[in-house]
Amino acid sequence: MREAAFVKQNKDKWVTFENALKGKGLSDPDALSDLYIEITDHLSYAKTFYRGSNTEFYLNALASQAHQKIYKTKRESKNRIVTFWKTEFPTMFYQHRRELLIAFLAFVFFSVVGAFSAANEGDFVRSILGDAYVNMTLENIKNNDPMAVYKQQGEFNMFLGITINNIKVAVFAFAFGIFLGIGTLYIMLRNGIMLGSFQYFFYDKGLLWESVRTIWIHGTIEIAVIIIAGCAGLVLANGILFPGTYTRLESFKRGVKNGLKIMVSTVPFFIVAGFLEGFVTRHTEMPDWLAILIILGSLSLIIYYYIIYPYQLHKRLKNGSVTIH
Repeated sequence: MREAAFVKQNKDKWVTFENALKGKGLSDPDALSDLYIEITDHLSYAKTFYRGSNTEFYLNALASQAHQKIYKTKRESKNRIVTFWKTEFPTMFYQHRRELLIAFLAFVFFSVVGAFSAANEGDFVRSILGDAYVNMTLENIKNNDPMAVYKQQGEFNMFLGITINNIKVAVFAFAFGIFLGIGTLYIMLRNGIMLGSFQYFFYDKGLLWESVRTIWIHGTIEIAVIIIAGCAGLVLANGILFPGTYTRLESFKRGVKNGLKIMVSTVPFFIVAGFLEGFVTRHTEMPDWLAILIILGSLSLIIYYYIIYPYQLHKRLKNGSVTIH
């Protein structure tokens, strides 16, 4: 990258940081520290590619001026966990809304492919879900209890098994991002096709509503956080493929760090999804209004925390009405 282009791309951040050191605008020590890390990354880049330039001298002076100010005043939050969930993660996640959109669209596309394939190939559902599962479900349908599969295990054992399995799927979706995102998209493909063929199977038996009002009690959160784990994998891949002004290694490290934060955010949601599947979904006798309430409540929670709240927080931070602690 030419020096002039490098300066043009990053000068706004430098000016913001310089003004903050003068007591104007951003004043929170933790936020300053994050920006300081970015400035030192830029300094390292300038030392590598623009050695002896005015850009290097400027960034070196800026970093030196900042060092003592930041680390003299910075103090660890008294409640790190609350800070992570309330501001740190949502602020970071806003920057990765593009990866979230890609993961979502990929999952939806593969789900449609799964449903279309099930509709046009007689044995497709069996090849995806397995003969044992299909035969068992057909037997349950014959016995007028198509969702009986959710009643076969004890509540706690089912909760534990499902939660662990879902977290394992999410870990694969994230870790496979190391293969330039192709591995992550494969996990989206496999789970999307499975969901699409699964739902078409019940549609074909005239049980679409029965399946939706039962399965999505836990599936709303479960599927959503698998997509979010796919987002984490794409963040990791993006760090490898598009380093920007960072070295590729530094960009990779940042991708891993941000991806891990996204993964940490999904764990409580997977626990909630496992709880719902183990203890609630089995109650197929519950009225429709209650099932719908749980589904819509779950969907609202996911949309708010991962889409609406990060946007609101970003807007407030941009306007200076809130600071990161």
